Amino acid sequence: MSLLMRKKAVVLVSGGLDSAVTLFYAVDKGYDCHCLSFDYGQKHMAELDGASLIAAMAGASFRRVKLGLPWGGSALINEEMAIPVGRMPEEIKRGGIPDTYVQARNTIFLSMAASFAESIGAESIFIGAHYEDSSGYPDCRKEYLEAFDSVLKMGTKKGVEGKLHLEYPLIDKTKSEIIKLGHSLGVPFHLTRSCYSGTERPCMECDSCILRAKGFSEAGIKDPVFK
Repeated sequence: MSLLMRKKAVVLVSGGLDSAVTLFYAVDKGYDCHCLSFDYGQKHMAELDGASLIAAMAGASFRRVKLGLPWGGSALINEEMAIPVGRMPEEIKRGGIPDTYVQARNTIFLSMAASFAESIGAESIFIGAHYEDSSGYPDCRKEYLEAFDSVLKMGTKKGVEGKLHLEYPLIDKTKSEIIKLGHSLGVPFHLTRSCYSGTERPCMECDSCILRAKGFSEAGIKDPVFK
């Protein structure tokens, strides 16, 4: 199918594992993908440094937007707040909303994505949220994403016309299932970064590192960031 005939999609790409799999999934479904990343004052740029490379490997366009969140209410953007470390997967799951939650982040990102989508005539917005994160982050829950899809349908011109919707293909998958899907799609996992510390090698202590390691182990696939 020619590029002019393909449906356009905006894909939120952080440079992390889940968003990379979502991007390659959307490309595999035939979408002309336009990636959107955000510099919102996070403590490190490790994920964003890889996001543009991941987009390029997927044959997608890439745009980085700088946002200001001056209130700094998250351990990911506030230097005075410590990132939780050393928690086991079971503890992460039952531990409530962690300090790494960035207040209303997905609502902000999805609102920006909606504006971008309307401006370029995109019919879909893709986000890589999945249920294993929902025990901690309220804006990764299926109910939230369904509600935001309703917001698009009621609050945007293209949505009212039935021409814009939200896609969240990973929402019911485990991390290991996401990794297996990404492996089958040829996702360059070696370019993805999940660690909250931003160090060259994963710290293997933060929640994100622990969940990523568990996912690769259960998938029976070696994480290429360690090769």
